[in-house]
Amino acid sequence: MSVEVLTILMFATLMASIAMGHPLAVTLAAVATVFGLIDNGFNIPGLLGLFANNAWGIFLNYTLVAIPLFIFMAQILDRSKVSEGLFDALYIVLGGLRGGLGMAVIVVSTVFAATTGIVGASVVAMGLMAGPALLRRGYDKGLSAGIICSSGTLGILIPPSIMLVVYGGLTGQKETSVGNLFAAAILPGLLLSLLYLLYVGVRCGLNPKLGPPIPAEDRTATIAEKFTMTCKNFVPPFSLILVVMGTILAGVATPTEAAALGAVGAMGLALVTGKLNWDVITKACVSTARTTAMIMALFIGGKLFSVVFLSMGGGDVVADTLLGMEVSPYVVLAIMMAVVFFMGMFIDWAAILLVVVPIFTPIAMDLNFNPLWFAMLICVNLQTSFLTPPFGYSLFYFKGVAPPEYTMGDIYKGIIPFVLIQIIGLAAMITFPELITWLPGLFFGSN
Repeated sequence: MSVEVLTILMFATLMASIAMGHPLAVTLAAVATVFGLIDNGFNIPGLLGLFANNAWGIFLNYTLVAIPLFIFMAQILDRSKVSEGLFDALYIVLGGLRGGLGMAVIVVSTVFAATTGIVGASVVAMGLMAGPALLRRGYDKGLSAGIICSSGTLGILIPPSIMLVVYGGLTGQKETSVGNLFAAAILPGLLLSLLYLLYVGVRCGLNPKLGPPIPAEDRTATIAEKFTMTCKNFVPPFSLILVVMGTILAGVATPTEAAALGAVGAMGLALVTGKLNWDVITKACVSTARTTAMIMALFIGGKLFSVVFLSMGGGDVVADTLLGMEVSPYVVLAIMMAVVFFMGMFIDWAAILLVVVPIFTPIAMDLNFNPLWFAMLICVNLQTSFLTPPFGYSLFYFKGVAPPEYTMGDIYKGIIPFVLIQIIGLAAMITFPELITWLPGLFFGSN
């Protein structure tokens, strides 16, 4: 059987198995096993040796130790309700503007993203706090759902981000180290947040019925009181951001060491707010263990899939197809981005990374693309996977905690403009690579 046929069959089998609802990690490993045996002539000991060596290599990767530490930090912060005080303060500060409450949600989600790195925590927290509040204030249900779901996805991009840790551990390259990826993701994350703010401000400014301001009789706080409330609730999470990101960007600590500092800092914040107790710690540890196990299972399954795919020559087939098209490198880039976007509609981001990065990265290098720039384009693209139907996780996170007035139709309608905004942001990063490369160059001398 030719390599070309095996390549097509391997991908077709993977997509069909996922569509049938089989667990993703098991599906990746099972497809790798079947096609690995076909490729090596059913040499079972040889395939098991290949799998064992690659799986062991994953567990020896020191960078991946940051994953459970960042997850633990997120779990503690989620249970300590750090974001609630900030939301209440911005509710008063921005509530007098058209769309001000929606913009407050975006700002809080941006800060929360920079302290947790997990989309589920951000969307659920804001869904519980802001979902009912936006309804009470007469906000359009579709716009409200779009604001909460889209701003919550910033948690997967703005560092510390589990996705960036996985990407850095997967490539093992200096150019795409976790530190460089963290620095590169700051401006793209803030750009998307700014675009969300502009969209909500302009749309509600043109049509106040979509996001009416808080009535004047409810706006009794003085400027001094607003300033005090904002500082009081902003300083704790911002201090944690400085601890985690500042030590990495200053070169004082590795991402893994910074993750440990962040975990300790999160417990400190929970202690100060009176939320730290044995029950919170126990639940955070259990959730951390489950999430870490899920990610590592996906990591192993994806690694086995990519190893078999590359060893049988599938990577060369894809590369020869794309590079042999005799078109502009940016057309090839557009095709790769389209593939990632389409896969994001059906597959978990971790599996997509583990499948496409080993295949697409060599192609990007052959096209002389900056590896850090290319890596960030993939990560920004994958952020949309949390919003795109039919399997956008943010949509279901929000639906699970939202008041019953929010229907899935409202949610689907509301996220469409924000998906388009993310695509516009991605196009801006392609057009202006400095949005990605400037900060890494400033802190680490990366090109």
